[in-house]
Amino acid sequence: MGNIRKQIEKGYADLRRSEKLAADYVLEHMEQIPDLSIDRLAHNAGVSQPTVLRMLRSAGFSGYRDFCYRLVAELAKKAEAGEGGKGPMYGYTLDKSTPLKEIPFNMAATTQKMLEETVKNFSGKIYQKTVEALANARLIDIYGVENSEATALDLLTKLLYLGLPCRYFSDCYHQQIAAGALTPGDVAVGISYSGESKDTVDSLRTAKKAGARTIAVTNFKDAAISRYADILICTSQEQFIYGNAIYSRMTQLLIVDMIYMGIIASDYEHYVGLLDQGEKIVRERAYPYGAEKRKKKKP
Repeated sequence: MGNIRKQIEKGYADLRRSEKLAADYVLEHMEQIPDLSIDRLAHNAGVSQPTVLRMLRSAGFSGYRDFCYRLVAELAKKAEAGEGGKGPMYGYTLDKSTPLKEIPFNMAATTQKMLEETVKNFSGKIYQKTVEALANARLIDIYGVENSEATALDLLTKLLYLGLPCRYFSDCYHQQIAAGALTPGDVAVGISYSGESKDTVDSLRTAKKAGARTIAVTNFKDAAISRYADILICTSQEQFIYGNAIYSRMTQLLIVDMIYMGIIASDYEHYVGLLDQGEKIVRERAYPYGAEKRKKKKP
């Protein structure tokens, strides 16, 4: 059911609230859908039949019959491939009784689901606004502490590769001082999984007060940082009791990579030229392939 699920999740963030209810029901009951009439599905989801049809058409299906036909075909392929059973529950956290050999699979499955949820919550409109804001900024400030620092540095590196003027200070006081000096032509990016990290929230608030356009990357749409975001990017919305540093990092880095690729696509020839220049600089900082082996062979 991978392709059908992806079709629905791809446009999920742009759906109306009632259409999201229909999509949620479909995504959670894929294997039962072929046995349901459209009126029964609508009733179970708590929406009207037209709402179900609008949701399906937005996902690329011509109607309910087309959707069911393709779903049945995909279910049949899954059965032939022997893909039975369900994976570990989303929200997996380490338990003292968990066998060691199960941890890699559980973590991979949890990460995969969280990444899928991130894509589902990141609408095309928000994505476009983010790319345009960063590509056209006079100066880009990036704020983040503790676990989010890795994401902040990754975003800084990628933007520098693209020739965009940006900066990141690991010192929280420096972040706030820099934020206060921003102008309406600048963009500030605050990264916080919880959205409640005081230093990051305060820096973004200061940047917004200074007149800069603000972007927040967080896991929860109702977090404190959202109050100071002109553009709000939410990841999975799922709360993890343990392992936040692991799972938050994966979704945040996915967002960074999406933004990076989006900026390149916005002016392909220009940014590819800059990347070529950057590659030459990086190459000069590395040993030629096989140089160390040849050095050892010399008498």
